[in-house]
Amino acid sequence: MVMVSTSFFCVLCFSVVKSTAMRFRFAIQPTRRYFFTCRCLILVLLLHTAYAQQERGVALVTEYGAIGNGQSDDSQAIQEAVDSGKGEIVFPAGTYRISKTIEVVLEKIGPISLTGRGTARIIMAGEGPAFRILGTHQGTAGPETVQSRVWQRERVPVVDGLEIVGDHPQASGVQLEGTMQATISRLVVREALHGIHLTKRNRNVIISDSHLYHNRGIGIFLDGVNLHQINIVGSHISYNQQGGIVVQRSEIRNLHIGTCDIEANMSEQYPGAANVFLDAREGSIREGAITGSTLQHSHFSDSANIRFLGPGPELNQKVGHFAIADNALSDVAVNVHLKNARGVTITGNTMWKGFRHNLLVEDSSNIVIGANLFDRNPDYRPYDSQNTIRLEGVSDATLTGLHLYGTLGEAAIQIVNSEWIHLTDSTILDPAGCGILFENNRHSRIAGNVVRQGGESGSEPFCIRGGDDNLIEEPFTGESHNNSGPR
Repeated sequence: MVMVSTSFFCVLCFSVVKSTAMRFRFAIQPTRRYFFTCRCLILVLLLHTAYAQQERGVALVTEYGAIGNGQSDDSQAIQEAVDSGKGEIVFPAGTYRISKTIEVVLEKIGPISLTGRGTARIIMAGEGPAFRILGTHQGTAGPETVQSRVWQRERVPVVDGLEIVGDHPQASGVQLEGTMQATISRLVVREALHGIHLTKRNRNVIISDSHLYHNRGIGIFLDGVNLHQINIVGSHISYNQQGGIVVQRSEIRNLHIGTCDIEANMSEQYPGAANVFLDAREGSIREGAITGSTLQHSHFSDSANIRFLGPGPELNQKVGHFAIADNALSDVAVNVHLKNARGVTITGNTMWKGFRHNLLVEDSSNIVIGANLFDRNPDYRPYDSQNTIRLEGVSDATLTGLHLYGTLGEAAIQIVNSEWIHLTDSTILDPAGCGILFENNRHSRIAGNVVRQGGESGSEPFCIRGGDDNLIEEPFTGESHNNSGPR
């Protein structure tokens, strides 16, 4: 196709030059006519080069034999288009069925984009990812560590505007390995195992404006990967049975999750799953933020919206240096669960329907919790969520400016077996039990809090059990509990 088009273009241009020269053959001298013809031929060659480069830059998969009828196996044709080295691989509107992974070997083919322009569907009928993008980058994110061949042949692989549908129990969407500045946008992956799967080593990844929906595994899976700088923004990640965004067995720095809707990424079959699960029992996960997102559903026995899990109290520094800010979180067993974490700030969030706890912090240190709302809106049923806050085995923590309403259970705020805790200036309204339970703690201060009692007769605003070397100020209770109104 390219040779025919280019030849036709050359013939056309040469005919134009010849006719122009013939037209002026009597108007100009022979020498001048000679230079005129040479200039025209040079112009033809330049136009031909530009035209040929334009053709080399775009490869329609249909030109390589892909049919796109949803029935024929288009694997070989798509692989040939990718291997052509043209760079921009375009899937015209259609449904392309493939039976094996399309291998995108960047060192071999050069810079590439895979684009469906929002109208192309890939049905993955084989095992593995529909597209495996393989680079050779072994450096860090620092410019001095990026080899020349990576900039020349491998930088910024792009996947954009495609839908991938799994039609095999082990089919997945896109896998990234060894890439530099991989960019995935406007991608839909559904009915597959994992949506986007990152392995081994990657740097500077952006995932945006995408839908990872109703997959059997994980929406975005960072699996045994060494990765610095990944931004996940503006995406819907929902109904993936084993987790929404999950990190396991990895070395991660600079993980930023923002303005996403992350919902129901768990099932009764995987009750311990979470919408965001940072598992650092092997490896480490530090430096990041979860901001401006909605995380919710579903309240299975051990479900969570956000769960950080480190290897143990003596190694709690393996997961932390994170901000959890300005999110809406609801309808799980625990909205935010930190275990063996260090250096986490939780502020500006709105949480409700934490069926066990809104916030559970265990065996962690250097935790700041401030200015969050823990509410019980009467329009939201059922009414049996506990919505409490519990710190156990925690050291070096500050809690200030909290607002809790209508908690159930033994106490609204429970601090147990902890030390160097500073709890101040918080408001606890109508708890069913104690306002604050303070049990077996040391070297801690509690002051400036307000408790409006609204629970069972005889409940106390403040329950103190044991402890040593604490400075405690009784909360202000006033008389407002007599006029608290319906809960």
